[in-house]
Parts: sequence; C-alpha cells; structure tokens
Amino acid sequence: MTGSPTESRPSKILKTQGHTDQDKEDKQLQDLSMSKNPRIQRYLVAIEYIGTRFSGSQQQPNCRTVVGVLEEAFHKFIGQPVSIFCSSRTDAGVHALSNVCHVDVERISKRKPGEVLPPHEPSVVRRAVNHFLQNEGDISVIDVRCVPNDFHARFKAQERTYFYRLVSGSEPLSTFEKERAWHVPEKLDLNAMQEACKVLVGHHDFSSFRAAGCQANSPIRTLDELHVCEVPATPYFPSITEREQNNSSLKDSHTCSVKPEVELPINSFSNTNDMVDTNNGKSNLEEFGIRRRHCSYVVTARARSFLYHQVRLLVGVLKCVGTGELTTSDVERILNAKTVTAASPMAPACGLYLGRVKYDLP
Repeated sequence: MTGSPTESRPSKILKTQGHTDQDKEDKQLQDLSMSKNPRIQRYLVAIEYIGTRFSGSQQQPNCRTVVGVLEEAFHKFIGQPVSIFCSSRTDAGVHALSNVCHVDVERISKRKPGEVLPPHEPSVVRRAVNHFLQNEGDISVIDVRCVPNDFHARFKAQERTYFYRLVSGSEPLSTFEKERAWHVPEKLDLNAMQEACKVLVGHHDFSSFRAAGCQANSPIRTLDELHVCEVPATPYFPSITEREQNNSSLKDSHTCSVKPEVELPINSFSNTNDMVDTNNGKSNLEEFGIRRRHCSYVVTARARSFLYHQVRLLVGVLKCVGTGELTTSDVERILNAKTVTAASPMAPACGLYLGRVKYDLP
C-alpha cells in the first residue's frame, strides 16, 4: 500500500521536495505505460477478491497473485498476453471490495489472424473474464469501463478508502469469520478509540506508521478520515422479533410462521453475554446450539494515498487504545516519535479490505 501523489492536490497540503520528486517519477512511469497504438483499447477494471489464498496483488514468480490470475483470464479471453496495472497494491491476505486496474486490449480476429476488430463492449469484457475466473472461486470482475489511453489506474486515483474489521469477545472466532477479521478476545472501549482517531486524522508526518521497505519518498500524508464504529455482526441473520416486525409492517395476511422456542437477540450490537431471560434468569444464548455473537467494529481510513502498512499500523494502535494498553496521550507520543519502533504491533492482514478507489472519470 504505497501511495503516490497525482497532479491534483488539496491546497492545504504543502508541497515538499519528496512530493516533487514523486510527481516526476510518477509522470515518467505514466508516460512509459501510455499506449501509442490507436487500435488498442484501454479498459478500467474493478475487481473484488478474498485475499486469503493470494500472495498479494502484484505479479510474483511462482506465486498465486491477483494480477497473475487476472492476466491469465484475459489471456484466455483475447488469445494474447496482457499486462495489468493495479491502482493499489495489497499484501498477502488482504481483501478487496473494489480494487481497480487498467489493461490494454487489441482485439484481433481469431478467424483471420492479423485482422483488427472493433473493441469489445465493457459488458462483454466483464462477462468473458468472469467466465474464465469462475473456477478460481475468490476473485471476480465487478465493473469495466473504456478510458483514454493515457488514463492510469494508479496515478489518476484521487482517493482510496480502506476498511478494517475487528471482532471482540471471549468466544472462539466463528468459522464464517476466519481469515476475514481480527479477533480480539478483550472488550474494546469504542469511545476511547474514537478519541484516538481525532489525534491521527489530518496532515502529519506518519513515519511512526510506515513499515520498513516503504518506497514512498516522503512520509507526509493527509489522512482525510479515520473513524471507528460498531456494526452488526457478520454474517447477520434476523431474530424472530425482527421478522415479526417486518411481517407486520408488510401487512401480509398470507405470511405465517412458527415461533421457535429459542429467540435470537434483536440487537446485534449488544454484548450477548449480558442478555438475560427474565423468566429463568439465564442467558438466552446459553441454549444449546446457539452461538454467542461477537461485538463487531469497522475502522475506516480514507486518504489520497497511504504509506506501506500504514492502515494496519494505525489499527494496531487503535486496538491497544480500545483494550486500555494505550491512552490518547500515548497515541500523540507515538505520532510525534516519527519512528515505527514506537508503534504498537501491526494488525494482521486478514481484517483489511480495500473498499474503494475514487476517480474523476472521463
């Protein structure tokens, strides 16, 4: 997750020498990636994937990667090799609700080799590539658009949004959540985490949240949003009370149901260990076969670009604030230390999701 500035920059961000150098480097790379062949169509492709079985997004020899799998699917579709350029690099185990890449395709007739045909419609590209991805089981194309040949998925990106999922509770992690979230056995203090976010959001030197190996020339970044909130447990299934309320609102006289003996909690935000049945004085969820729900939280981080492992290091600190290991003052101290050794252990990759890459599309 290394970020790089584009030509558009908010006025509140000061240009440093590092940013200027990065602009020059980005321009050179973008010029090299521009297609000079007018017969080639550049497509912007949005993809979703579960990162568990991928060794990251970028192409690597002898490893299963997002780009590698996608390039193979395109090769099968058009009959010739292609190069995929991703907007954002994701590490092994990191997921994407929507990562974006671009690819150049020259449509050559398979019946008459050498004959160039009009470009495929984006909807055709989406269906065809997904056809060749269907056996993979953990990646698919969600959107395709034609863009000019100088439109670069990485350098034209205006904003990136990441989500990080944490689940809190003493119960073992659900099978449905494994490799999808970070399980924290301790209770988390949501208010304390929200206060810590206020310290970290904004324009800072994020050297304390920059892992070794980061290729960005400057540690200065503007974090436009850092937010944590409690959300319904995933996967979420409605309780009998919720279903009855929904049925009555629909006023469907033909809808009937048999009320089960055990009622699931109506509020998925609640700590289910504290829910007590007033009839017999024991927890509803102590009934056999009903799993206690965890408290579920999502950290949202939004910025134009991020440093290597910046989000996971931020979440690691927020988690320690939530458990009481750190205070808001400690967070200020870590930020001002400007060294990654001052930060808490980094959050695992499994809870991180690239949520959206924003563009000003032509």
